[in-house]
Amino acid sequence: MEESETDALRYHAGARPGKLEVVPTKPLSTQRDLSLAYTPGVAEACMAIHRSPHEAFRYTAKGNLVAVVTNGTAVLGLGDIGPVAGKPVMEGKANLFKKFADIDVFDLELDASTADEIVAAVKAVAPTFGGINLEDIKAPECFEVERRLQAELDIPVFHDDQHGTAIISAAALLNAVDLTERRIEDVRIVFSGAGAAAMACARLYVSLGVRREHIKMFDSRGLITQDRPALHPEKAAFAHEGPARTLQEALDGADGFVGLSVANLLGPEMVQGMAARPFIFAMANPDPEIPYAVAKQARPDAVIATGRSDHPNQVNNVLGFPFVFRGALDCRAKKITEEMKVAATRALASLAKADVPDEVLRAYGIEHLAFGPDYIIPKPFDPRVLLYVAPAVAEAAQISGVAREPIADLDAYRESLHLLVERARGLITPQIRRARANPPRRIALSEGTNPTVLRAAQILVQERICTPVLLGAEAQIRAQAQAARVDLRGMEIVDNASSEHLDALTDALWRARHRKGTTRMAARAMLLDPTYFGAMLVKQGLCDGLVGGPGRPYSDTLRPALQVLGLAPDCNRVSGVYAMLFKDRQVFFGDCTVNVSPDADTLAEIALNTAQVAERFGQAPRVALLSYSDFGQHRRDTAVDRVRRATQLVRERRPELEVDGEMQADTAVNHAKVSKDFPFSHLTGPANVLIFPDLTSGNIAYKLLGTLSNAEVLGPLLEGIAGPVNAVTMDGGVTDVVNVATYTANQALDVR
Repeated sequence: MEESETDALRYHAGARPGKLEVVPTKPLSTQRDLSLAYTPGVAEACMAIHRSPHEAFRYTAKGNLVAVVTNGTAVLGLGDIGPVAGKPVMEGKANLFKKFADIDVFDLELDASTADEIVAAVKAVAPTFGGINLEDIKAPECFEVERRLQAELDIPVFHDDQHGTAIISAAALLNAVDLTERRIEDVRIVFSGAGAAAMACARLYVSLGVRREHIKMFDSRGLITQDRPALHPEKAAFAHEGPARTLQEALDGADGFVGLSVANLLGPEMVQGMAARPFIFAMANPDPEIPYAVAKQARPDAVIATGRSDHPNQVNNVLGFPFVFRGALDCRAKKITEEMKVAATRALASLAKADVPDEVLRAYGIEHLAFGPDYIIPKPFDPRVLLYVAPAVAEAAQISGVAREPIADLDAYRESLHLLVERARGLITPQIRRARANPPRRIALSEGTNPTVLRAAQILVQERICTPVLLGAEAQIRAQAQAARVDLRGMEIVDNASSEHLDALTDALWRARHRKGTTRMAARAMLLDPTYFGAMLVKQGLCDGLVGGPGRPYSDTLRPALQVLGLAPDCNRVSGVYAMLFKDRQVFFGDCTVNVSPDADTLAEIALNTAQVAERFGQAPRVALLSYSDFGQHRRDTAVDRVRRATQLVRERRPELEVDGEMQADTAVNHAKVSKDFPFSHLTGPANVLIFPDLTSGNIAYKLLGTLSNAEVLGPLLEGIAGPVNAVTMDGGVTDVVNVATYTANQALDVR
């Protein structure tokens, strides 16, 4: 047995066999919980549904539950292996539904061989589900099964082997046509394969504008012609008038090849006769109709896609079915229409032309990816697929009249989807709305030549969050923007070395620091650093805020900001805050970045600063000052005394603030424990602002939790500087820059 097979079997077995489990979504830890979940409380839900069956979507999991159904007669690459042997594939499909679109799945492997048996079985269990995904059922039965279930059920039925491949390859088709400057109605395509997937691809291509007569389809018997006896209706729709031709003859002058057949069917000489800049979609699995390297060598000008992940442009069904079902379920669609499939196709094609976020590049271990011959389809691990496809499908369902609960506000729906892929979006969205509702603040970006910053600036403009002011050498900024395909419209470029403000800012900085040993020449030299220059722009009111990094140490932003702007009024310390975004809560950590060994006064300042950050995000702060002791357990320890003293100082300065300490970390976030063991506590709920006793403990805590708990981290966010200034970490990505700039713009709105 090969090692890879051993690894695969070990993966599927594991400590708990299989890849699925059922997880309750409601508490079941007390007698009261039991009485609500089961008898007698469950009767109320039953009767509500009995009175109005549609209430099942409200009181049960039906609306987010899909059945993945197979009889194992056409398992990809394995053939007719039966329902039990096909179960690992169905469990894998269930994982993909959950991972990419948060849809729950029961996999159903049917011991059923005929269309009548499959239809009867699915209809019998359909009341359980909000949708049906048919999988690995051989042709021609799959056509009849899907057609009958679509007609006889009032929930979406989708045969992924057909329509998933069709949607993804059709998106590739649209972009290949665009790249090669063709008109879709003129494109001539040769198909190798006439099974379920090939037929669905051809039908969808026609819906997008390809002329039916421009498609030549070959099966194992050759070109499908009208004079072939006993021709199945699915094939008859694409039959040509004779005479029969060979595949090589058909490819001569063709614009495209679509393969859904067998490996190594094409030789290099067969593709050399195709039209200039052809597209070759060789999608047989696991090995394509022509090896990628062979096709590339024979036709270097070709746009090539395969079903393999080790080559560019993978036609992977995971780009389709989770998101099609997400949109269909969320509008309670009765079926999936051709309009919905077209909408999904166009959404995917559009996404491939958008800037690729850093998290996608990191997931694939690449530094750059942009629309072109090697990137015409989004990557499967691009979280934005959900944001593009699901709303497009839901909108198309409404237009085609099958949405029982049309989504009234698609923008709000997109924001709700954001929360599935980016928890920080839920925290930052009110900040975005506030920034949009006010005149745009001018936010200086000190690393204006950094491609990450340039890409983030484009998003800031597109989202109408602020006006980015890019600092740095103008020629370099423009060159980097061109290389990154960033549109600089809506941004300002300020070359600090040649700025019209350089002399005035030099004088202002010299006057502010000449008694601290700074000469005028030294002041001018300082302003050649974009961070000092940006801080002076803020000080002189020429910009509203400054964001430093990424690519530079955190201190490279903090030090110039403090030297130029100083501390905020009534503030004696600067501190950094991280928002830790867990699945079920948001917690603000302070201080994990600035103050190494704070005394009681400094701890109190940190607590007040961190509470202010929480309030800026619309949270009512409940502050816990942390220690290894709970309320006096260690009475003679100076470290504990310091935390107690800081707690008292916070209460004196802000009596209305919910604050308590000293507390152990687990106590602070477990209000049941606090209520039971420490009923005298001032906290009315679990703490959402945690103040660490020193930099070591805070830094360790946020990094450990960020890594081990899969929490999202927003920050660091600076408080205490006399001006809106923040810094992105050295390895920060585009999303980090956007979020920190958004927060900085909101800080600027608070400046009076």
